[in-house]
Amino acid sequence: MFEMVKEAWHGRAVVHIGKKGITEEVIEEIKRQLEERKVVKVRILRSCLEVENRDRREIARRIAELTGAKLAGIRGHVFVLYKARRSRQ
Repeated sequence: MFEMVKEAWHGRAVVHIGKKGITEEVIEEIKRQLEERKVVKVRILRSCLEVENRDRREIARRIAELTGAKLAGIRGHVFVLYKARRSRQ
């Protein structure tokens, strides 16, 4: 998983969150990308910060919570999420 997260930091952002802020469509797209890729790089545009009236860390944590993903890290206005493995029982 670490290698996938490392690669995501060097790649392009897959999802951009803009002036509409955190919408159901954004959450569903991130969930879909997590199913496909397991790791997703997301960029927060300045317009999102104004609309949401939150800082970038709060937005990243909120999206991780809403998608059921783990937050790998935040750098500037970009963050990486990864899908946690399901525990075996």
